[in-house]
Amino acid sequence: MSLDIALSTDVVVVGGGYAGLAAALHLKDAGVPAVLLEAAGRVGGRVHSEHRQRGLVVDHGGQWVGPTQKHLLALADRFGCGLFPTYEDGQHIEVWQDGTRRPYTGALPEAGPGVAEYLRVTALLDALAAEVDVEAPWLTARLAEWDGQSAEAFFRAQTSDADALARLALAIQGVWSAEPREISLFHVLFYIRSAGSFTELMETRDCAQDSRFTGGADAPARAIAAALGPAVHTGSAARSIYHPARGAVTVHCDRGGVSARRAIVALPPTALARVEFRPALPPSRAGWLAHARMGRVAKAHAVYPEPFWRDEGLSGIATLYGDSRVGVVFDNSPADASAGVLVAFVYGDRVSDWSGQPAGQRRAEILAALASVAGQRAGAPADYTERIWTDDPYARGGYEAFMPPGAWSAFGESGWRAATPTGIHWAGTETSSQWNGYIDGAIRSGQRAAGEVLAELASEH
Repeated sequence: MSLDIALSTDVVVVGGGYAGLAAALHLKDAGVPAVLLEAAGRVGGRVHSEHRQRGLVVDHGGQWVGPTQKHLLALADRFGCGLFPTYEDGQHIEVWQDGTRRPYTGALPEAGPGVAEYLRVTALLDALAAEVDVEAPWLTARLAEWDGQSAEAFFRAQTSDADALARLALAIQGVWSAEPREISLFHVLFYIRSAGSFTELMETRDCAQDSRFTGGADAPARAIAAALGPAVHTGSAARSIYHPARGAVTVHCDRGGVSARRAIVALPPTALARVEFRPALPPSRAGWLAHARMGRVAKAHAVYPEPFWRDEGLSGIATLYGDSRVGVVFDNSPADASAGVLVAFVYGDRVSDWSGQPAGQRRAEILAALASVAGQRAGAPADYTERIWTDDPYARGGYEAFMPPGAWSAFGESGWRAATPTGIHWAGTETSSQWNGYIDGAIRSGQRAAGEVLAELASEH
């Protein structure tokens, strides 16, 4: 429901994505009253499941869960949200700029161009990431060295193999929705460490893309909101947050406000930039937020009467290099295969040009890419839908914010997630030490922030 009165509570949570929902649920479980404010008309944030014809659900945002993402799995189990394995049977396809179409099985084509160098460099990334302190990243011994360069500069210093560099670039685009030149090498290493390994980020079975939700990836979010009941206020965008040195924190919305002893703010950095803080945030926190950049990504789903590519021995998984707008393709069909769905990802620089074209041209380019992967039948879907996250009025990008070179060194220690002395605590997947950037990381961050608040409230008695 929308907020239309002034409320007073123990804790106000700003943001109804998984971080804010997890924080509010943790507080509810502890018996502490909280009010949750969400700007959009739905919960889930950067996880958005769309219901299409005949009961088909497609995930436009985050959608996968892996076996080590235990906090998300625990919520799915608590609320009875079913899972099914990501389809990966059959041959995968990679398409190169010259039109070469190479089928393979496993993680990579063994004799593919640039594979040996790619594996050598990614093994080095794993070795370096093992040195990162994810709980206190600023204590990492080589922080200044690694944060002083982009991922692209590091890659080019390691190899001159153009094909390996193309593979590395697509890896950065696929995980961070960014270009290698934009992202700090340290941020890449921190992120790898937070997931466990580079393989954990990239692969399907037993890794980050292992399983999907039968009812859509926002099913646990909707279940949490239902459990929170009237504490959740959608359509209530925070416009300003007053946090005096003494007294209540007050969040002002268009249709009312909430005063509380503590606040948990769980918004993407770009959304935070549109909230006025009075007084202004500490320089370290403001500097961190000013440097955080949202990824650029779009997802397009093409729907067919059945997953015909499976009968042809294809998995529906593909990687495309060169000039294609599409970088990666997955089989996103429902568990019962009652329809066939291919999802195409557009990343980084490609989003800017592609998203500015007329809708018909965007669709034509996506379908041409799918046809190069799964054959001409893929060019004639029964239904098509797309989501350009840079156009989202609240997130302004996806799926997570990343840090450019220099930001961790300059602002990390006191700007990353340290609570303000005036009662504002920070959540959001970008503030998580484990599975940073993922739904599981968002949940962990919300629970951490709620734990901080509970400790502060307890100390007052």
